[in-house]
Amino acid sequence: MRINKKQDKEKDKIVLTGGHAATTALATVEELIRRESWDIYWIGAKTAIEGKNIPTLESKILPKIGIRSHKIISGRIQRKLTFWTLPSLIKIPIGFIHATFLLLKIRPKIILSFGGAASFPVVVIGFCLRIPIVIHEQTSAAGRANKSSARFAKEIALAREGSKKHFPCKKCKVVGNPLLTQIAEIEPKNKIGNPPTVFVTGGSRGSQTINTFVLNVLEKLLKNYLVVHQTGFLDYEKIKKLRDSLPNDLKERYEIYSVLDPMDIDGVYRRADIVVARAGANTVSEIVATKRPSVLIPIPWSYENEQVKNAEFAEKFGLAKVLNQETLSGNVLYDAIKDVEGNWEDIVKNVRKKKSLDINASKKLVNILEGLV
Repeated sequence: MRINKKQDKEKDKIVLTGGHAATTALATVEELIRRESWDIYWIGAKTAIEGKNIPTLESKILPKIGIRSHKIISGRIQRKLTFWTLPSLIKIPIGFIHATFLLLKIRPKIILSFGGAASFPVVVIGFCLRIPIVIHEQTSAAGRANKSSARFAKEIALAREGSKKHFPCKKCKVVGNPLLTQIAEIEPKNKIGNPPTVFVTGGSRGSQTINTFVLNVLEKLLKNYLVVHQTGFLDYEKIKKLRDSLPNDLKERYEIYSVLDPMDIDGVYRRADIVVARAGANTVSEIVATKRPSVLIPIPWSYENEQVKNAEFAEKFGLAKVLNQETLSGNVLYDAIKDVEGNWEDIVKNVRKKKSLDINASKKLVNILEGLV
């Protein structure tokens, strides 16, 4: 079907907002750009980690593809008491003032929220300004910000059926989790590599916990596997020094990255035979879409136990071995990787023909937006 192109001045303005949703947001932006009728803005967190001057993945990636990106000063309710707990709470009202300024400046026709602390003031102020709100929930449960934002939303788009019980059913539509085209197009592998490639990731922010357990058995891992390790910013320099100190034969088998550009991550998944990861919604969606056998270590303190539920989803699908962080050690992790390697052919055979995820999720989500506008 031929799409009539609109001139820039005729395009409808949309604000996307949230945190920890870089790949989901990017997949949605991909569809918005494809339709050539949207002027796209992003409002997100100023930093990836409270108290650390570490940029979010969204703030680095979205401007590269022409999306106007704004960093909002916003606080968050921390689950653990730290030095930054009080300063973060003080910033919460500032976030509402900042959101008011940005939305009055942009004047969007609609707001799409992916959750996260930075999204909540944008949603509340958008509602007060009578801007239609759509929420997308990526997890198998529900994020704190999305649950709080639900009362202000016109529509709530869900990645999975199991999230319905957390939201007003009349507002809910299950659309799936938007995936980048290059991820959705990856086919299951026919045979495991020799040596196998293990992709270790803690999500866009990295995981110091996973890094610790991997480093405890690193030389043993490198003698048997090629390892691609996305470390996060906090541990990158330390791990880089460790890699540089390794014997040349092991160093060549160990690739490290502080963060991976979502536009390039398909290349890593194509190479990967086994994935070791947290159980964030986007990571689990990518694992299921690419049908890569995995070892998942869900964050035990995630809100509504969402990471455990995400991991259980991948486990029931037949792809994941789930480990409990409380009883984890480097050797337990290594043994789990060896176990997945030993059962790799059976795992892939059993999931090869299973319908994984709806590859039209981003289209369905944008259809909801267009319906409201």
